[in-house]
Amino acid sequence: MSNITADDVRKVAHLARLDLPEDTIATYTGQLERILDYVDQLQAVDTEGVPATTRAVEVVNVTREDKVEATEVREDLLEQAPLREGDFFRVPKILAE
Repeated sequence: MSNITADDVRKVAHLARLDLPEDTIATYTGQLERILDYVDQLQAVDTEGVPATTRAVEVVNVTREDKVEATEVREDLLEQAPLREGDFFRVPKILAE
């Protein structure tokens, strides 16, 4: 069993830049103690021969090959621009010279 004190909770809160109200310290002390007790239980499990994993279920990306295709939407998109200069969108200047 972990021996978490109210001072431990205050220190963790300080390191995490949390401003915990004093009336919540006892609650967080108990919660943190239960969390660490659970971690102790997990550390007691024999994982010899169990491969490391990041997920419980295998995830595979479904991808497709990129294909360059001709489109006819360029002019349609440029016509919708609030400001246009030739084949480009004109945007307000944001950097000083």
